[in-house]
Amino acid sequence: MTEVSHQQWGQVCGRGAVDLWVLTSPQVRVEVLTLGAIIRSVCSRGSDGQMQDVVLGYDDLEGYLSDQRYLGAVVGRVANRIAGGRFVVDGKDYQLDINNGPNALHGGLLGFNKAIWFAKAVEGGVQLSHTSPDGDQGYPGEVHVSVTYTLQGETLTAEYQAVSSKTTPINLTNHSYFNLAGQGAADIYDHQMSISAESFLPVDNSMIPTGEIKAVEGTPFDLRKPVLIGPRLKEVPGPGFDHNFCLSSPGDTWAERHAARVSHPASGRVLEVSTSQPGVQFYTANFLDGVTGKGGAKYGKHSSFCLETQNWPDAVNQPSFPDCLLCPGEKYLHVTRFTFTTV
Repeated sequence: MTEVSHQQWGQVCGRGAVDLWVLTSPQVRVEVLTLGAIIRSVCSRGSDGQMQDVVLGYDDLEGYLSDQRYLGAVVGRVANRIAGGRFVVDGKDYQLDINNGPNALHGGLLGFNKAIWFAKAVEGGVQLSHTSPDGDQGYPGEVHVSVTYTLQGETLTAEYQAVSSKTTPINLTNHSYFNLAGQGAADIYDHQMSISAESFLPVDNSMIPTGEIKAVEGTPFDLRKPVLIGPRLKEVPGPGFDHNFCLSSPGDTWAERHAARVSHPASGRVLEVSTSQPGVQFYTANFLDGVTGKGGAKYGKHSSFCLETQNWPDAVNQPSFPDCLLCPGEKYLHVTRFTFTTV
């Protein structure tokens, strides 16, 4: 059985209260904020039986309000980057705010991560919902979106749904930063990573996919078998991993697939991720720069990893990528599961 409780956690001037929801099973404890549908913490057991918080975050509401790294948040309307912040839908040009070099990132300057979501209890969890008005951050259509977090035993499930009044790109994900040694541990070099992908997307200097779908074989991006992250990071060009791994091909049928497995031998903790999304962005916290987090911990470069299950980046501008447009009368739906076990 999963226990579900909630309490007020803070107040945002002029916008209302932010609540903290707590989901507790015998194996895992999860905290969720109504601000940004943020996963604030996940406590899981190591092989010694000790519970440890494995998600980076902040001690107070102010930390999340000023956060620019999307710690734990649901990002949207479109996760990841859109080249130049521009796209065309139904013959009409749209220009978004530019907030990442020359590109638009994670929904804009005030994306879903800064919204206060409406919450209600469901069996074993909480459903959070949000309405994004027509023109929000430059996107067309009024969008009604929800994410339902449920905890069953060792598995945290995130189920996303959305409908729109106009055709609009949409791509939702959760941006939690994990360290299986515990949040506040210095780095992830002693973690072992595997990703079930035969190909990945090379990117240009502004991190936009070039359009090539490249086989991982013979490259540092071959993570089909477990590899130690520290040594592999030295082989990757640039500051680290920040790339989409292709879990399925354009046109494949909707299906939930195994995406990734991460293990931390020293603690015995294991995280497995499955998703119905066609891609996962493996990001090694290349741009954390000493952010002060929970308990005064300093979060630096390579202190954590993200596995952002998603559609492929810039899909709205790349016809050969999986379709990311949601049309009126259609329902956007995807599911991602995070399972926390021990070796």
